[in-house]
Formats: sequence, C-alpha cells, structure tokens
Amino acid sequence: MNILDISAILITLAALFAYINHRYIKLPITIGIMLISLVLSLLMIGVGQFFPALIVEAEEFVGSIDFNKALMNFMLSFLLFAGALHVNLNELKKQWRIVAVMATIGVTITTFAVGTIAYYLFNALGIEIAYSWCLVFGALIAPTDPVAVLGILKTAGAPKSLETKITGESLFNDGVGVVIYLVLVGIAVSGVGNVTVGSVAHDFLVEAGGGIALGLILGFACYKLLKSIDNYHVEVLLTLALVTGGYRLAMSYHFSGPLAMVVAGLMIGNHARENAMSARTRSQIDTFWELIDEILNALLFLLIGLEIFILDFSTPVLIAGFILIPISILVRFISTSIPVTILSKYREFTPGVIKILTWGGIRGGISVALALAIPKSAGEAREYILLATYIIVIFSIAVQGLTLKGLIASCLNKKGEVTK
Repeated sequence: MNILDISAILITLAALFAYINHRYIKLPITIGIMLISLVLSLLMIGVGQFFPALIVEAEEFVGSIDFNKALMNFMLSFLLFAGALHVNLNELKKQWRIVAVMATIGVTITTFAVGTIAYYLFNALGIEIAYSWCLVFGALIAPTDPVAVLGILKTAGAPKSLETKITGESLFNDGVGVVIYLVLVGIAVSGVGNVTVGSVAHDFLVEAGGGIALGLILGFACYKLLKSIDNYHVEVLLTLALVTGGYRLAMSYHFSGPLAMVVAGLMIGNHARENAMSARTRSQIDTFWELIDEILNALLFLLIGLEIFILDFSTPVLIAGFILIPISILVRFISTSIPVTILSKYREFTPGVIKILTWGGIRGGISVALALAIPKSAGEAREYILLATYIIVIFSIAVQGLTLKGLIASCLNKKGEVTK
C-alpha cells in the first residue's frame, strides 16, 4: 500500500471519528479520536477471532505505517513549531528556572528511577531484560509529550503562569529526553565498555546545543525575511519552509530537530510577530498553523489507537505495565516536588502546582514512537518495552488528560486568584 492510499484512509478515519466525537461523545477531540480508534481496534480484534482474514488485513495495514518515522521525521516538527508559536517568551523568561530544571534534571531523575524500578519489577515477574534496556525504557517514558499536553491545556483553563510552566517544560524536555534516549540506546547496543563519559557529553552537546543554535539562526533568518515584505501568502510559505527545511537540516547534521523547532517557533511567535508582521499576516499565520496543528493531532491520536494491532501481548508484561503506571506518576511527583520546593523559598507558585505538574505530565505519541524505534536487535526486550509503554500512554492520555481540567479547577481558590 503506497503513501497516498495510507494517507487517504487515515485522514478519512480521523475525520469520521472527529465527527462522531463532536456530535455524540463530546470529549476533547484528540482524546475522543484516540478512544474511538482504540475501541474500534479492540472490536476488530474480537470479530477477527471469527473472521481471521479481517484481522490479517488490519494488521497488514497498521504494520505498513512507520509510526516512528511518521512522527519523529515529519509530524513532530510541525507540532512543536505550532506549539511554540503561541508561547509568550516574556512569560517563559519568568518561569525559566523551573522549566530548565524539570526539562533536564527532572528528565534525568525520571529516566534512572523508572528504569531501575522497571528492571527489578520485570525480573520479579520472570521477564528477563537487561538493565541497559530498562534505562532506555525510563528515557522514553521520562519526557512529557508536548502534543498531548498542548491539546489538553487549550480547554483546561489553567492560569497563564501555570500553562507556561507545563507547556515550556513539555516543549523542551522532549528534545532533552530524545537526546538521553539516543545515548542510552547506543550504550545498550554497543555495551558500556564502548562508551565514555566524554563521548556521551560530546553527543549531548552536539545534539542539544547544535539544535538550539540552529533554531536561533534559522529563526533570525526567517524573521529578517518576514520583516522585508508584507504579503501573507509568501510569509506563511516562509514559515512552512522554516519548519520543513529546518528540521531536515538539523537531522542531517545530527542536531536536535525538536529543540531547533521549539527555539525557531518561539522567535517567530514573539519577536517576528511583534516587529515583522502586519495584523493580517499574524491572523493568517495563526489560522494556518492552528489548522496544521489540529489535523496532525487528529492523525497522531488516531494512530496511537490503531497501534494496538502490532502489539505482542504477554500477561506478565501487562501486569508490569499496569504496576508501572503509578510508579511513573510517583517518580514524576518526586522530580517535580524537588525544584518547586527549592524555588518556593524565593517566589510564590500557583496553588496546588506540584499536583498539577505531576498529573499534567502526560505521556503520548513520542513515547510510543521512541519505543518503536528501538532496534530489532534488542530482541524480546523491544516487545516488552513497547507493550509497557503503550499501557502507560493510553492511561496517561485517557485518564490524566480527561481529569486534568477538574484538578486545575479544584486547586485554584474560588475567586480564581492565582499567584506567579
């Protein structure tokens, strides 16, 4: 099946599921689409017990979709840029300390804590898996998914300062998490003896530092081009070129494409918006990228629901996955509490900020994509990690995503007053 056939089927399904959700279920669109696709997938698996040909066709279709390549090499660049485009840089500067700590130290703590606990849990359940691969699992679970978080925050009614914390962390910890994941996969494949501290530090600096620097350069270049003209057709096209060309350029030089797009999006959404765009151009660019964001979000969450067809179910791994749900939330709580507790001595925070940041640490498609990207040379460890990741992601999006709005409301006082 070629790319045009796959795209036609996915867009049609996404549109139908979005209509059903909007007309009858009325959940947030991304969560509604994912749940409908998941229920449909489960029904087809059930019916497939009586009509095996149906399940074979479904498995072949889903198996023909390279989820990792579709998200990491295409969709992610657009989604991160669209998300960063609407983040207020002045607000982000106010929150930079907690965002920086949670996107670096928080991700590192979560990687090693979840990975270590998973190692002992898997082995206690009779699942043989190397510690190095468990750390890879911790790395792909550590970053919160900006795609899932941004979609839910739009309707959550969070205070601006809190929204900036959650959004900023999600945008940046994605890039950091991917870099840590790549380093740990390299260690797991080649062995600890073939990796030095210097090589790890070099890889991290090249990936993260190169991505940030490239994002600044490309963002500034696009800003200068936008400032020199006043034609919204061309200006929209320039932002599209920035994302498509910039992301591929970053990946070709082994820089962090996600970080490059976040930085470029922040520059265009703030500096260029204020100094290089007319009111009409701002309106057209906002409309264009909001539409791109909505369409790709719909497709992404549809794919998450359909991925159940390619999973290799195992009862011990299912048990491990469900146990790891509260463990990952507890570790998230610890890694959130530390920076907030330290920084609370110097400034005030929104009421219930630790609870909200913990529950708002939603895992999504990026975790699934990274699990699918684990090389097949990992053997059964790849299947174990993929199933456990899928269980955590489904719970995170469906349960945490649906209850986050209520948690935010309950943590704020009746007058709706918020602090910094």
